[in-house]
Amino acid sequence: MARPKKYGRFELTEREIQELTTITNTRTAEAQRVQRAKILLLSAAGMSNVLIAEKLDINRNSVTLCLKKYASAGMESALRDDAGRGRKAVLSDVDKTYVRNLACQKPCDLGYAQELWTVRSLQGHIQRNCVEAGFPNLATIVPSTVNTILNTADIKPHKIRYYLEKRDPEFDRKMGDVLIVYKQIEIQFESEEETGTIIISYDEKPGIQAIGNTCADLPPTWKHGFVGRDSEYRRMGTVSLLAGMDLLTGEIIPLVRDTHKSADFVAFLMILDGKYGKDKKIRIVLDNHSAHTSRETRSYLDEHPGRFEFVFTPKHGSWLNMIESFFGKFARVCLRGIRVDTKEELVQRIYQYMDEINAQPVIYRWKYKMDEVAV
Repeated sequence: MARPKKYGRFELTEREIQELTTITNTRTAEAQRVQRAKILLLSAAGMSNVLIAEKLDINRNSVTLCLKKYASAGMESALRDDAGRGRKAVLSDVDKTYVRNLACQKPCDLGYAQELWTVRSLQGHIQRNCVEAGFPNLATIVPSTVNTILNTADIKPHKIRYYLEKRDPEFDRKMGDVLIVYKQIEIQFESEEETGTIIISYDEKPGIQAIGNTCADLPPTWKHGFVGRDSEYRRMGTVSLLAGMDLLTGEIIPLVRDTHKSADFVAFLMILDGKYGKDKKIRIVLDNHSAHTSRETRSYLDEHPGRFEFVFTPKHGSWLNMIESFFGKFARVCLRGIRVDTKEELVQRIYQYMDEINAQPVIYRWKYKMDEVAV
């Protein structure tokens, strides 16, 4: 005679039967959840705990526990694991600190060839050295645990994020000089008064490559909505763009040369000298490139006293120069994916782009920290 059911016969509601049946028929539910749903359905149908255990090929205690949880807390309690089950964590805060401190060191500083850690390389190093370092609990650490420890502290030793260090001791003063120039421009726009000063934002963009296709590009079609291009190409040299932006009109003044040496910069100054009236002072915002302070450049400036005034941006402060914004647009719109047959064609297309821009010039306005500048 079969042993009577310990928790007696119980009835499931129609909703519970429907939900439990859905769980047993799905292929995506956890195996344990499916097993417990079957226990409840079979028990509600009148099957004994012993027969349920035999039918499902499980221990009778598993059946008893499932039914006990249903009787005390309902269906959802019977289907899920209790909180806190499984092996307890054995890593102390000191162990985790050791892992994080290792992650904050470079592998190459610890005798490895690689520059950055991966989770597995860090785990391997920990396992090889933890006992000697006094952290035996880490001897069996797995990559997922290392990853969890690092993520909790928001440490990502496999990633690099670049920054720019201030190396100019006079950075703030030089930045202030540049911002004063921009503030004066704003005042001039508001007052609409003519001044005797032309203000130019100047910089160079060297190394623009003249690249040619080996096969003609394939235009986009309805089936393939992109340009098709052979991966091979021809190099035909490079050119440098020397350009100034008139901050009062938005006009771009270009000069394309093979180099960007002192002679090229002096040639650009000659273009400015010929473009603007002799009664005007030309104030130029520019960086500290050696060509801008060379003997050849100083000699030219001495020949034109009072004509030019240089306002230098701080070292590693080229972002303060407004023409950098235009260079970004120039690279995205004109140079991105450009292909030419000759270097001369590249030069011609650069000048053509500048003419197109100057047909509808855009006046750039500086906003950053302008409220802090007093003139």
